[in-house]
Formats: sequence, structure tokens, C-alpha cells
Amino acid sequence: QVQLLESGGGLVQAGTSLRLSCAASGRTFSSYTMGWFRRAPGKEREFVAAISRTGGSTDYADSVKGHFTFSRDNAKNTAYLQMNSLKPEDTAVYYCAATTRGWKTIGQYPYWGQGTQVTVSS
Repeated sequence: QVQLLESGGGLVQAGTSLRLSCAASGRTFSSYTMGWFRRAPGKEREFVAAISRTGGSTDYADSVKGHFTFSRDNAKNTAYLQMNSLKPEDTAVYYCAATTRGWKTIGQYPYWGQGTQVTVSS
């Protein structure tokens, strides 16, 4: 198993940046594909980004493509979501997740963090 802990959320103004971190403990971090998902108020949880085990491949939701960047440092057992040019519609609880068999589908991720709140004011 792997345990995940997100950090870095907060209240920011539109147009600014935040970097979320996801620290992992337990089994070897590099064994897992990592994902970020978010749940906005009144909406279902949705895919944000995914990164392969080595970090060589990434994928993004259309809504964040070009202003979010997902990276990982396997030596530090940590994944990062750099969020630039934030918009009010990016307001959500952000969750990191880990899987050994999956990519963009929520149900493919068995391991989840507790989430971190991001609020973007206009």
C-alpha cells in the first residue's frame, strides 16, 4: 500500500499560481502512476492530470492543459501540481491518487489522499 498526503492549497486571487505537493509513503513510489483529481462545489470528482511512473508521460484535462504542470521526484517520493493563471473555476478540493494499473479513470485509482482545498477569488 501507499499513503498519500497533499499540501499547498489555499486562497488565492485569479491569475496567480499555486503548487500542490503530494507526499507518498509506504511501498515504492516509483511503482505507481500518479493522478490529480478535483471536486468543485456541487460537482462530481473529475480528472485533472496523470503522470507515468518515470514522469516521462503526462496527460491533462482540456480545462487545465497549458496552465497546469504535473511533475514528480521519485527520489523524494513526491508529486507536484504546478497551477498557473488560476481561474475561479479552478476552485475545488484537489486529491492526489496512486495506481499500478490505470491512467485517467477515477475507478482505477485505489489509493487517495485526503484532499487539499484550493479557492480562487475573482
